[in-house]
Amino acid sequence: MSALLFLHRDVLGGDIGWIDKIVPAKRSTRLPVVLTPSEVRAVLGDLKGTSWLMASLVYGTGLRLMECCRLRVKDMDFERREVVVRDGKGRKDRVTMLPDSLKEALRAHLVRVKVQHVRELAGGTGAVALPGALERKYPAAAREWGWQWVFPAARFYADRETGELKRHHRHESVLQRDVKEATRKAWITKPASCHTLRHSFATHLLESGTDIRTIQELLGHRDVTTTMIYTHVLNKGGLGVKSPLDR
Repeated sequence: MSALLFLHRDVLGGDIGWIDKIVPAKRSTRLPVVLTPSEVRAVLGDLKGTSWLMASLVYGTGLRLMECCRLRVKDMDFERREVVVRDGKGRKDRVTMLPDSLKEALRAHLVRVKVQHVRELAGGTGAVALPGALERKYPAAAREWGWQWVFPAARFYADRETGELKRHHRHESVLQRDVKEATRKAWITKPASCHTLRHSFATHLLESGTDIRTIQELLGHRDVTTTMIYTHVLNKGGLGVKSPLDR
């Protein structure tokens, strides 16, 4: 409708009059796919190594897949038990919790990543891409430990402009494939994906009594109505109605 208005008013220069009686199409509302706690444990139990750590972080913090892939070392605060999400959806920053059960595994993982980074610095590499104009303002920052990816890729890539060898973050398709395979092995018939772990995070928090506004902040939703979709879990058993077969 907006395209037709623009065409007639701004391009053709015509006046099509009032169109207030036209009802715009409404986007259909679909319930998110949510795993039960036992299903989440089954999926995570089949994952190994970095894929297990990333999937556990997505479920334990409510991160989106790309937010997890793009985490920098400086955004992990173990003392305050926080994960800072930079430039998330809608170009917003937010803070979510860092699960206590993942702290030791994350620390051990970062030790291995740091050893790799120090070795690359000694070899003349060790740089990563920086957001915006930071690379021009602070050329040395690309090699600093704080700016390194928490989950770096296995290989280098050549920068298109400079030809310098840099390391990208781990590609999201690796985790997507591993979660899909783990779901299949767990005999889960739901169309689960990495984003399902985020839905499960919000749903399980709501079930445990966390208020909707807190969940909204943790997920980074602009409007609370987006978060309200998870209230469907409160209507257990067909909107809370007891089947006549069970009476």
